[in-house]
Amino acid sequence: MTLAVEGPERGGFFWKAVGDTGRVRRSVVPRPCCSSWAIEPVFDTLGLRVVGSVRREREMRRASSGSVNTWGEPRAFAAPRLSGMSSWNDEERAALVALLRERPEGMSWSTITSEVAEAGSARAVWERFESCGEATLFELTSSEVPSVGRVEQALEDVVSWRGEDFEFLTFQDDRYPSRLLEVNQAPPFVFVRGKLVPGESAVSVVGSRAASDHGRAVASEVARRLSEAGFTVLSGLANGIDAAAHRATLDSGGRTVAVLGNGIRRVYPAANRELQERIAREGLILSQFWPDSPPTKQSFPMRNATMSAYGVATIIVEAGEHSGARIQARMAVEHGRSVILMRPVVEGTDWGRRLRTQPGVFVVDTPEEAVGVAERLTEGEREVSRLLAMVTS
Repeated sequence: MTLAVEGPERGGFFWKAVGDTGRVRRSVVPRPCCSSWAIEPVFDTLGLRVVGSVRREREMRRASSGSVNTWGEPRAFAAPRLSGMSSWNDEERAALVALLRERPEGMSWSTITSEVAEAGSARAVWERFESCGEATLFELTSSEVPSVGRVEQALEDVVSWRGEDFEFLTFQDDRYPSRLLEVNQAPPFVFVRGKLVPGESAVSVVGSRAASDHGRAVASEVARRLSEAGFTVLSGLANGIDAAAHRATLDSGGRTVAVLGNGIRRVYPAANRELQERIAREGLILSQFWPDSPPTKQSFPMRNATMSAYGVATIIVEAGEHSGARIQARMAVEHGRSVILMRPVVEGTDWGRRLRTQPGVFVVDTPEEAVGVAERLTEGEREVSRLLAMVTS
């Protein structure tokens, strides 16, 4: 196994370990580990080899400005790594909401999130744009709400959301799911209903909406076995494979998380209303969109990226050539998350055949084998975390 340390990220340093099978692992080395020479002797004794070096924050920011990261891999967008913090108040949250709604100078959400992460304050970013001249930045007309009023309106919304049956969390809040912070596509906020479980080991079970009876049966068996093994089953509340995985998990007494492609007040598809309510009571519903947002063609790929980031691996049960599951598979590879393909997916799609050659992609024949791979992956992740803890203790 080789280990590369890149960092810094989330109060530590970003590492990438590549095993003999080509599997990729990413995590964070807590401070005070601060140089490659400090950890190299330790990893030598553990049979690991350090490759690369630790870079200062300034160097990492410079590296992030390119189209590829320091591993030569494509970046989804140029952004600093995000980190959670506990000092944000409702005024900061409101400023972030206002920035995302107004998108000054046509900035994308990812760019706004990067700006706020860099500054450590959404209010500071908002005030910086205001000081440049709000008429040019926000193109106000006499009938539009003044800049200050937009923040006040956002604050009213933030406060009102607290009185509803869901919770609003920004990427700077402690309760924001920490694994999402490990990827460049981290949503700037999430809305959640149900119970958040910090540090849970979740595995996505996804596939075709128009699933066959056999595909739904396989998804149900995979979900039951994952639950028995102690995993949270993650899926997207779509018809077909997703719904089968959610139901089987709940019926077996397991925990499931549904990541929506629409706002948390909406139900899509309508046929899954009862299932969505049950998941909210017994598991967790998560959405990265405004509460009343409808599902769109763009929202589902964004949802797939979030599912990939939330989990430790993605199992694709059954999928066609143009299935949305292929997007999640590609995202998972980019995120350094493992992908487990049932063999029919590989044999029946061009993208499945191409994907099988990527690091961290496994092809399996049975639900038992799929869950066995997931168990080995999490055991390996825990072992590397243990070794890293030895380095920094």
